[in-house]
Amino acid sequence: MDFNNQSDEDELQEIEILRQQIARLKNEEAAFKAQSKLLEKLVSIARSSSEEEVLKGALQTTLDVATEQTASEKGSLFLIEPSGKVSDAILSRSEVTPEQRQNLIGSVLDKGLAGWVIRHRQVGLIMDTENDQRWLTLPNQPYTVRSALAVPILRGEELLGIITLLHPQPRHFSPETANLMQLTADQMALVLENARLYSKLEKYSKALDAELEKGRQIQIGFLPYQLVQLPNWEIAACFYPARQVAGDFYDNFELPNHHIGLVIADVCDKGVCAALFMPLIRSLLRIFSTESQIQDTELNLLEVNEPVGGWIGESVHTNLAHVRALQAVSRTNEYVALNHWQLNMFATIFFGVLEPETGLLTYINGGHEPVYIVNESGIKNILKSTGPAVGMISGMKFKIQQVKLESGDILFGYTDGVTEGKNPDGKLFTAHRLKALLDQSAPSATALLESIKTQLFAFISDAPQYDDITMLAMRKA
Repeated sequence: MDFNNQSDEDELQEIEILRQQIARLKNEEAAFKAQSKLLEKLVSIARSSSEEEVLKGALQTTLDVATEQTASEKGSLFLIEPSGKVSDAILSRSEVTPEQRQNLIGSVLDKGLAGWVIRHRQVGLIMDTENDQRWLTLPNQPYTVRSALAVPILRGEELLGIITLLHPQPRHFSPETANLMQLTADQMALVLENARLYSKLEKYSKALDAELEKGRQIQIGFLPYQLVQLPNWEIAACFYPARQVAGDFYDNFELPNHHIGLVIADVCDKGVCAALFMPLIRSLLRIFSTESQIQDTELNLLEVNEPVGGWIGESVHTNLAHVRALQAVSRTNEYVALNHWQLNMFATIFFGVLEPETGLLTYINGGHEPVYIVNESGIKNILKSTGPAVGMISGMKFKIQQVKLESGDILFGYTDGVTEGKNPDGKLFTAHRLKALLDQSAPSATALLESIKTQLFAFISDAPQYDDITMLAMRKA
């Protein structure tokens, strides 16, 4: 045995292995640089462009990087959906018409090299197009192609796209070039997938925003288009949702005998779920408050609901009309608790019935924030809770109370978005700050709301609004 020859062969083999390792490392480095360039470009585009421009930019940059790496003269990139449909494409043949472009894509994917790659899910290398049946020569092709390289962009088992690179000289692309492009394509897959997902997410987000905007418009339609205005009375309200749709609402409507219903409410939770319950509860209150209650005698209704200290309304007929209207709270509670108990939805509600001629207000406060009566001297009375939140448990009892508004009195109701408004440091506006504002005299209901709104939003400043903000005020002249 010739040990010298064996040693030479071993040395040559080691050199070849080392050469292959160096080539692999160079290819991996080139692929990594390509990915970095793509990601950098994608981030740059995403910061200043629409979702369509982001995807187009990612495709164009991917093709540019591949062309640069292989010194190609022409190229194309097809983005492919899971169904096999081409969702987008970048072609070097910018001179073709849209119709020619569509026909070109169809022909290449059906019979050309790209079609072969789709079917075989592997790199397609053509050293000379004149000697390879996979190459499809198109009619009126404006440039000569003698060598071609098509590389699948795979993300796991999913085919995301195909890069096809062209050159007018035969044998321009080598197996080494094909290996480099396969490594690069693996890195490109992540970038293209992110660009495609970003595009879909943006489209979905815009579609969702459009639907929420429709919901917002519909929801605003449930609020009184115009508040009922009465002689010697001023009624004002404001509504600032934290999101596009909200769970707060206020209402103001006429009842039989020219009495007026006043509601301010806050459906638990935020967003779409609360927004869907808002019109339900509003509608139930309106419907039940105007239906005739024939199941009880007048005497039973008044005896069962008599406030602590007795009725202050001088007319039995008025007291009975108010009690009948306020039965809407109990009936709404039963409907929600029995039909929607599994959703755990409820609302805090202040519902008052006003006799405008006398200022008599009969009310139920179902777990809502206290409602204040203020005059030129400050806070005169506080209408606290008379029962639980509405819709939590079937069979709950709601006590009725009465109060009389005098000339100059302002009734003020709000939702907890006022007292729980947060500033940039996370501190709450608090009931203490609200009471301090209510203790200051206000010439009108509108002026009172404006004063509180100004102070509240100045406190919140540029912090995100945490909860819906709703206020309702009524003043007797």
